[in-house]
Amino acid sequence: MFCAIVRGEAEASVPYADDRVMVIMDIGLVTPGHLLVVPRVHAVGLEDLDEETSTHVWRIGHRMGRALRRSGLRCAGVNLFLADGEAAFQEVFHFHLHVFPRFEGDGFRIAAEWGTRARDLLDQEARAVRSGLQELEFPSAEKGSDHDLSA
Repeated sequence: MFCAIVRGEAEASVPYADDRVMVIMDIGLVTPGHLLVVPRVHAVGLEDLDEETSTHVWRIGHRMGRALRRSGLRCAGVNLFLADGEAAFQEVFHFHLHVFPRFEGDGFRIAAEWGTRARDLLDQEARAVRSGLQELEFPSAEKGSDHDLSA
């Protein structure tokens, strides 16, 4: 559906567009003013989207959040939400960033079993993430060590 919208073959209410993204009003909204920042290039998720386009999506999401606060719509806060993969509640398999206004009593909740982790487990997980960065050949992947707050 998003590809059809981007190509102009399906209807959408568009508050912003440029050569890389289109921002559309979400028809399945959480709150009035719910926006979707959709890249013009098709990408299913994070693995399929180049970092430059992803950075632009987040930049525009930031601007849209600021615009929502100034829009006159009910907006005491803003959520930026990305669902990457079915396990993360992705329902439309074209990368997109949700930007939606929040206010008391709006009904949106994120429920989880929040907890704390032992430092040794956190250190082990940090090493695993650094290993993943090295696989991506990320230049600063070798920086950082357990307990290093500057990493």
